[in-house]
Amino acid sequence: MSRKIAFIGLGIMGKPMAVNLVRAGHHVTGYNLTREPIDALVAAGGHGAGSIAEAVADAEVVITMVPADPQVEQAVLGEDGVLAHAAPGALVIDMSSITPQTSIRVDAAARAAGLRSLDAPVSGGEAGAVEAVLSIMVGGEAADFAEAKPLFDALGTTVVHVGPAGAGQTVKAANQLIVAVNIQVLAEAVVFLENAGVDLAAALDVLGGGLAGSTVLNRKKGNMLAREFAPGFRIDLHHKDMGIVTDAARAVGAALPLGAVAAQLVASARANGDGPLDHSALLRGVERLSGREVK
Repeated sequence: MSRKIAFIGLGIMGKPMAVNLVRAGHHVTGYNLTREPIDALVAAGGHGAGSIAEAVADAEVVITMVPADPQVEQAVLGEDGVLAHAAPGALVIDMSSITPQTSIRVDAAARAAGLRSLDAPVSGGEAGAVEAVLSIMVGGEAADFAEAKPLFDALGTTVVHVGPAGAGQTVKAANQLIVAVNIQVLAEAVVFLENAGVDLAAALDVLGGGLAGSTVLNRKKGNMLAREFAPGFRIDLHHKDMGIVTDAARAVGAALPLGAVAAQLVASARANGDGPLDHSALLRGVERLSGREVK
C-alpha cells in the first residue's frame, strides 16, 4: 500500500533511504537544509519541499534522519518542527542515532500532540542505505511498529522491534560500541600484518573466511587496503555515538573497559583532523602510534 511520507534529512544516509521508499511505490516528499539532495530525490521520482511544515502537511508518516540530538530537537520539537505541523494521528519515525533519553522525550511530546512515535536507528552505513540492506532496531508501541514494518522492509533486511520508546536507541548504542571495537582491532591487525611483510589482501581474505570474519572486515577491508576513507560513516558521528553509549552504560551500571579505550581512540582520531573521514580511518591512528607516516 502506497503511503504519503515526509522525509526530513537527506544526507549520506537519508537520501538513498528516501529514494528506496520512492522505488517501493510510496509518495515521498523530502526536505533538507541544502537543495542538492532535494533535487536528487525529485530526479528519482520523489517530491521536494521548502520547509518542514510544507513537507509534513499531509503526510501519513514522517521520517527524520538527522545527525544528532540537537538537530532532532530542532526538527521535531522546535516551533517550526514536525510536531507543530504534522497532521493529527501521523506516525513520526526518527531514524537518527541519538540518546535514548531524547527519544523518550520525543515520544512523550508526540503523544501529547496527538501523534505517534517510533525510534528506529539503523546500522549498515551508506552502502547499506543504498543497497536497502540496513539493520533497523525499533523502539515504541507494537501496533505502530506493525504499521511501519512495510516501510522498514523497503529500507533494510533485518528489522526488529526491540522494546518500548528509547529501546531502539539503546540497541543502536550497543551496535556502535561493537563496531568501533571491531574497526579498531581490524586496523591494528592491518598494521601488524603490513609491518610483518605479509600479503595484506591475501591475509584479509583468509581471515574473513574464519572465526575472525565479520561484516566490519568485509565492508571496511577495501577502505584500508586502498587507504580510501571517503565517508560512509564519519568519525565525527561515531565520536558522538561513543559518547551516547558511554553515558548510557554509566546510567545502568555497566562497565565498558574496551569500549572506553575505543572511545578515546575515536576521540584522538577526531582531534588529529580525521573527523570528516570514514570510521575505517581509525587505521590512521594505529599508524601514528606505530611511528608510520600517515598520508
